[in-house]
Amino acid sequence: MRRALAQLPEGWLRSMMMTLGLGLLVAGGVADQETYFPYLVIGVAALGLGTLYLLFPHGPHFAFGTSAGLGVYTCLFTVMGRAAFPNAPDWSRAPAYLMPVVAFLAAIWWRRRTLRLVAEAERPFDLGHLPRMARWLIPVWAVGVFSLALPINRLPVLDQGTALLGAMAVISVIVAASVRGVVLLLTDMALITEELSGRVARLLVPVVAFLAMYVMMVIVFACLYRIAQGLSMHALFHGPQGPVPMPFPDALYFSLVTQATVGYGDVTPNDDGIRLLASFQVVAGQVLLLFGFAEIMRTRRVLAGEALPRRPGAAGD
Repeated sequence: MRRALAQLPEGWLRSMMMTLGLGLLVAGGVADQETYFPYLVIGVAALGLGTLYLLFPHGPHFAFGTSAGLGVYTCLFTVMGRAAFPNAPDWSRAPAYLMPVVAFLAAIWWRRRTLRLVAEAERPFDLGHLPRMARWLIPVWAVGVFSLALPINRLPVLDQGTALLGAMAVISVIVAASVRGVVLLLTDMALITEELSGRVARLLVPVVAFLAMYVMMVIVFACLYRIAQGLSMHALFHGPQGPVPMPFPDALYFSLVTQATVGYGDVTPNDDGIRLLASFQVVAGQVLLLFGFAEIMRTRRVLAGEALPRRPGAAGD
């Protein structure tokens, strides 16, 4: 058992958890659709993950990017299906959703030998791949645009189902024919994500320090709001229904949305002193935000300077 785990590629567990976790998250998000659709999403995530590790056991980057691609595809399918084919029958939606995925996996299986070098490559993001991506993304988006532009949503139920199957069949053909470009896109998506994750990890100290100061400021002003309300003879905060008693959870919420300058309007200050205090918090929050950004950028420059190799012949060599 231990030997079998040692033979697995580095990052396989992270990729597996990422794929299944994102599948579960997206499945929960689209749970307002047909009752079977969330289970279909989870099943497709598991099928895709298993197929990719069977074909490319040393390509965790590819599987990692595929999880993100599957999530984006599921969301776009749900939105486009609701907007362009709102009355398509239930029996048409599952095959329509599966067709591009099955076509993609079948095309990968068919060309697995030539795609292995692409899927298992460890390289930085290459801008030269963008033209290849555009060649297959443009017709795919064109299908979506035509589906939304044409009055398909006014057709009878059966015709909408047929149109949905036809649109997804066209996308399936495009994806299968452009499988190399799809693989490049998914791999580069994963590499970009990992590179950004590495940068975030290097900036973790200033980010955590900024968040700690930000949270502390929210708590301090929440306490001030609560104390002011407790010492006042009348309500200092109002809501749509009238005066708000402002218990500490509400004070904490008001402090957070004030410092973030969101301003939902569900709780508003109804006293000149509280308005002045809230204005001061807004200004202090913006100053803290600028300070935090400057500190993060300074740390980034320092780390970038340490990572640069020294040139031969430089002073001190």
